[in-house]
Amino acid sequence: MSILNRHRDAAVEIPELAHIIAGAAHAGGSAGSFEHINPTTAQVQMRVPLAGAREVDAAVAAANAAFPAWRGTSPEVRRQILQRLAELIGENAERFARLSALEFGGVITFTRFLAVMAQKFTNYYAGWADRLEGQVVTHDEESGFVYTIPEPLGAIAVIVTWNGPIISLGMKVIPALAAGNTVVLKPAEIAPFSSQLFMELAQQAGVPDGVINLVHGGGEAGTALTGHPGIAKITFTGGHATAHRILEAAARNLTPAVLELGGKSANLVFGDADLEAACAFTTLTGLANAGQGCALPTRVLVEDGVYSDFVARLEASVSSLSVGDPLADESIVGPVISRAASERILGIVDEATSTGAGRVVTGGKRLDGELAGGWFLAPTVLADVDPNSSVAQKEIFGPVISVMRFKSEEEAVALANGTGYGLSSYIQSGDAGRVRRLIGQLRSGTVGVNGGAPLTYNAPFGGLGLSGYGKEGGKAGIDEFLHLKTVLVR
Repeated sequence: MSILNRHRDAAVEIPELAHIIAGAAHAGGSAGSFEHINPTTAQVQMRVPLAGAREVDAAVAAANAAFPAWRGTSPEVRRQILQRLAELIGENAERFARLSALEFGGVITFTRFLAVMAQKFTNYYAGWADRLEGQVVTHDEESGFVYTIPEPLGAIAVIVTWNGPIISLGMKVIPALAAGNTVVLKPAEIAPFSSQLFMELAQQAGVPDGVINLVHGGGEAGTALTGHPGIAKITFTGGHATAHRILEAAARNLTPAVLELGGKSANLVFGDADLEAACAFTTLTGLANAGQGCALPTRVLVEDGVYSDFVARLEASVSSLSVGDPLADESIVGPVISRAASERILGIVDEATSTGAGRVVTGGKRLDGELAGGWFLAPTVLADVDPNSSVAQKEIFGPVISVMRFKSEEEAVALANGTGYGLSSYIQSGDAGRVRRLIGQLRSGTVGVNGGAPLTYNAPFGGLGLSGYGKEGGKAGIDEFLHLKTVLVR
């Protein structure tokens, strides 16, 4: 039985794709259409309407028209609406998970986690809607009565990532709404399904027409949106090359932006670590979503004394992973997003081996047999990686773990900080003193210790350097969508 037919009984209906502007559906797009390819089968499964400047103009106008009423809506009512949306996300979590498997190839165990996290982000930020406070700065006779008021910004351009749209919606759209802003949402054309379902649920939850507007689109829509004078702020998750283009467009209007970009996260494994636990964490977290994640611990730095042991453990662990149909519960690794991605990833591995910058311990090839029709790559471990090589410096965004050795804490920190990225880093060590020392020396937005996850809904997440700037998650995530007005009374 083919992987297409194996889970037919658990299939999910893909929503009809349309732009949603001021509550109305628009099936066509002035920029044409895009054939969405299922990465599991490499077959076209949906045609995506692409917005151009015309649809973007209409969506921005709708968001700005809806802004005064939404801003003026009681914070308690905004909270109640978003709490209802959180309930609907929870009720539709399995549908979101299965749509995610179809749109970007994430395995169902991973996409279920994303749906749960999206509900948690939504619940969390709903709770902030009626808890936003200003501050009394002074009330003395000399200065007078001075206080601050947190106010929403206006229409927010939200551009969500393709490798986990549902969680990105919870991290971006919900805090913007809770703060009183309106939204123009543009999902990636290669992963549009989750956003369409999200819009359906937002309408059911009672979000008024025009408060969220959805435009499907590619580069043309992105340029029109990020360069639009009616946009008050941009929030984007993706690669730094696209971020450069966004900032160029935004510069015309001095539009501020939150940029959550890529990573090359160092995972420091010391000899006093629990090597079995460190290996399991490296394998399962490093290769989550087929390695297509910005904060995954894929650049592994191992202390010299346990290097050979750890590489052997990693080889056994990675080579035993189940690769297959994303809708199968037993699958741990699914396909990468596209043919171009698979060719790029294998090209990086080939370059490393041909130049002596690393050796393949396991994997390093495209899978055939039953999986030959999709974009499935064997989970790969590269050992003895040259820290100055492109494989160690550039984001691979695929199922590849690169391993290199170090002999001292100082060398480990230098290697960890030796790329242009600064999103996440990880420490595996049983020495609490060492952990405390290193946390302050690692140049990254987050540090995970002994299996610490790279993301949680109630703490800030964001990076430095090529990993972007701004925060998502925690109170810092809603502060990005507010400005403080100062009032002086004499």
